[in-house]
Amino acid sequence: MVLLPARRALLAAALGPAGRRRLPPHHASAAARLSSGVGGEPETEGRIGPTAMLRHLLLKLRATGPVTVAEYMREALTNPGQGYYTRRGGIGESGDFITSPEISQVFGELIGIWYISEWMATGKPKAFQLVELGPGRGTLTDDILRVFKQLASLLSKCDVSIHLVEVSPKLSEMQALMLTGGKVQSNPKDDSAYMKGVSKTGIPIFWYRDIQDVPPGYSFYLAHEFFDALPIHKFQRTERGWREVLVDIDPEIPDQLRFVLSPSSTPATENFIQPEETRDHVEVCPEAGVIIQRLACRIEKDGGAALVADYGHDGTKTDTFRGFRNHKLHDVLKDPGTADLTADVDFSYLRKMTQGRTATLGPIKQQEFLKNMGIDLRLQVLLQNSRDTATREQLLHSYDMLMNPKKMGDCFNFFALLPHHRVVHPDKKRKPESKSSLPPVAGFGELLLM
Repeated sequence: MVLLPARRALLAAALGPAGRRRLPPHHASAAARLSSGVGGEPETEGRIGPTAMLRHLLLKLRATGPVTVAEYMREALTNPGQGYYTRRGGIGESGDFITSPEISQVFGELIGIWYISEWMATGKPKAFQLVELGPGRGTLTDDILRVFKQLASLLSKCDVSIHLVEVSPKLSEMQALMLTGGKVQSNPKDDSAYMKGVSKTGIPIFWYRDIQDVPPGYSFYLAHEFFDALPIHKFQRTERGWREVLVDIDPEIPDQLRFVLSPSSTPATENFIQPEETRDHVEVCPEAGVIIQRLACRIEKDGGAALVADYGHDGTKTDTFRGFRNHKLHDVLKDPGTADLTADVDFSYLRKMTQGRTATLGPIKQQEFLKNMGIDLRLQVLLQNSRDTATREQLLHSYDMLMNPKKMGDCFNFFALLPHHRVVHPDKKRKPESKSSLPPVAGFGELLLM
C-alpha cells in the first residue's frame, strides 16, 4: 500500500508525539496463549473438589447423557450463574490471559486509524457506528476513541457513536468505568440497549446483548479475540464415518469429565462436515457462521466494514481446543468455569459464510497487517520522545510481543469484510487511461513511503 501524503499526515495527527498508557514491565506470560493447538502440558493443580459449574454439569450429564463440546463451552463460559465470562473473565496481567491492546496502546491506535481510513475512502459519510463484539475491558475501544479525539476536526461534521455487544455484567461494568468513568445509566427493558452513557470525549456509548439489537446504519464492526471463544463442535473421522466428539462423565472417576465419540452420526455431523473435507479432525463454529452472515447482510445493505482479529487458520488446522488459566495451558475438562476456553478461528469457514454478500480480505498475519499500518513509524516517534531507558525498553518489548513471529506476530490474523465496490478484483483490471482511483484498503497491502 502506498502511504499517500494525506494518509501520512493522518497517521501523524492521530497518533501524536507520545504514548499514554504505562506499559506493564513484562509480558512473558502472554506467550502461553499463543499455542497453535493443544500440544504442551496443561498446568496441574491440587484438586479441591468439584466446582459449582462442574457439579451443575455432572447433574446435567447424569440426566441427559453426553453433550456436545459446543454445549459444554457454552455452559462453562457463559452460564448466567457460574460461567467464566459472566463471573470471572480474567483479562490482563492479573488474570488468565493478556490481549494485544493490553500489551501496547499502539495496537488500538492503528485499529482506529484503519476505521478512519475506511471512512475517508468511502466519501466521509455523515454518520457511522463503531460496533465492537466482546469488548473485553474496553481497552481497545478506549485507544480508538483517543484517535477519534485527536482527529476531532476531521470528524467534526460526522455523527459518531459506539455500540458494544457484551453478555458479561462484570465486563460491561469494567468497560463503563474505563470509557465513561462509570457514568452510565440502565435502559428500560423495552429498549434494545441495556445500558448507555457518554465517553470521556463526549461520544455516546450503548451496550447490547446481541448483534441483532444494534440499530441498522452505516457501521464499522470490530471483533478482536471474539470468535475464538464461541462454542465449537468437534468431529473425528473413523472407519465408520464421521463421529462427533462429546463430553461425558468418566466412569472410573465420577467427578471428572472425559471426551467420547458419538456412537453414530449426529445432526451436527450431517450439517457441518463438507463432502470435500480431507482432514481427520475438524472443528466447526456455527455461531461464528451466523454472526458473519449477519455482519455481511448489514454491510451489504447499509455499508461500512468489519475487521476481525483473532488466532486462526485458513482451513488447515485440526485440534486447537484449549484452556488457559493464570497464563498457563489448562485442561479444558478440568474445573469448568474457572478457565478461558478457546479454539482457533477457521477463516475459510467465515469467508464461505459471507455467501458472497461482501468482499473479503485476508487472513494475513498480525505482523504484516501492523507493519502495513505503519507500526514502525509509530515506534520511531515514541522512541524519539522517550527520555528514560525503562520506557524505551518497554516500548521495544511490547513491539516484539506484537510483531515477533514466534510470539503474536504469526499466531494472530486479520480478516476484513467490505462492500464489493470497495475492492478492485484482479480479474477486473482498470484501463490505464482511466482517471478514477480507488484508495487501497489500509493494512492489507504493502506500505510504501513516498
